[in-house]
Amino acid sequence: MGDPNRVVSWSGRWWFRVAALLVAVVVVYVGVTFAQVVQVARRDQAQPAGAIVIMGAAQYDGTPSPVFESRLQHGLDLYEEGLADRLVVTGGRQEGDRFTEAESGANWLRARGVPDEALRLEVDGSNSYEQLAASANFLAGEGVREVLVVSDPFHGKRLEEIAAELDLTAHVSPTGTSPISGWSEARAMVRETVAVAAGRLIGYRRLMRVDDTVQGT
Repeated sequence: MGDPNRVVSWSGRWWFRVAALLVAVVVVYVGVTFAQVVQVARRDQAQPAGAIVIMGAAQYDGTPSPVFESRLQHGLDLYEEGLADRLVVTGGRQEGDRFTEAESGANWLRARGVPDEALRLEVDGSNSYEQLAASANFLAGEGVREVLVVSDPFHGKRLEEIAAELDLTAHVSPTGTSPISGWSEARAMVRETVAVAAGRLIGYRRLMRVDDTVQGT
């Protein structure tokens, strides 16, 4: 008869090795994802496209927050460079708000000379997926499938992959003047890494059910 203690000991070592291997795989997967999030955050892909999509952020009774204003200014700069003839502003409203994020952003752009015929508003989306999905839908009706997407640097990789899931070709152009920096930016990078890692596994459409912790900053 075999020694039962030896069997138990071998079994314990086998499970430990399996657990260690799984942990190593997770660490490598998350680490590679984090590196990709950082890489996209540091790269400006600005180039001619059919439209510039400015991702919404918080607004205060019609006045864009500093984060949103930074995105709007960058989108305006790209528009004035002639990289696209359409500006899409996204974002719905929070309960009790008089304005949607898109409306406050469009008003900000109008005040700086952007004509109404160049503006498109996505006014219902409450997270990045919904905003891009709705924008992709009405832009497809105008024959546009390639866009420049403007947001904060840490947001870029997720937007790139959401767009791909929607069969939209997106070139991310991050704003260089966001007030989010230091530890706040580092925390945002970590949250985005988790979001991208999860989105790749379950799909970004399912992930949209989870609170978008950075979109409304």
